[in-house]
Amino acid sequence: MGRKVLVLNNDYEPLSICNVRKAIGLLYLGKAELIAACDGKYLHSVSQRLPFPSIVRLSVFVRIPFKKIVLSRKNVIRRDGHRCQYCGRSDLSLTVDHVIPKARGGRDTWENLVCACVQCNNRKGDQTPHEALMPLLRKPVKPNHVMFIRHFVGIVDDHWKPYLFMN
Repeated sequence: MGRKVLVLNNDYEPLSICNVRKAIGLLYLGKAELIAACDGKYLHSVSQRLPFPSIVRLSVFVRIPFKKIVLSRKNVIRRDGHRCQYCGRSDLSLTVDHVIPKARGGRDTWENLVCACVQCNNRKGDQTPHEALMPLLRKPVKPNHVMFIRHFVGIVDDHWKPYLFMN
């Protein structure tokens, strides 16, 4: 019962993650339909045997406002996978670096902040990556809520991959 279930909107867009108990409640009340079940696992009641849900889809479309991801140090590090974007190491203490330094007009935006280890951040100083001869491993981009669903879950069920754009 501790497993996670992917909840899709009526249009198959990923909405959230819930626990099995909540998913069974949605299925039982007719508020959702089963899209995928865990192979060979069942929940038993006195009179029924229900497949163990992995993905459920809501019966009614739920209009949700645009999910804005808050720009924070924690979210920048999470977006970059807890890896320095200059050297690729994840075993060192991490900080956030401005690609274009603040001293040169760089702003606090998703596209200008990257995760960096303290050594790389100090070595780069008030230079651009090009000037410091320290190319970025990945160009920083603004994340979407699907990216954070993937990070929240950790190990992703194979059934979820098409819905979380992980093929």
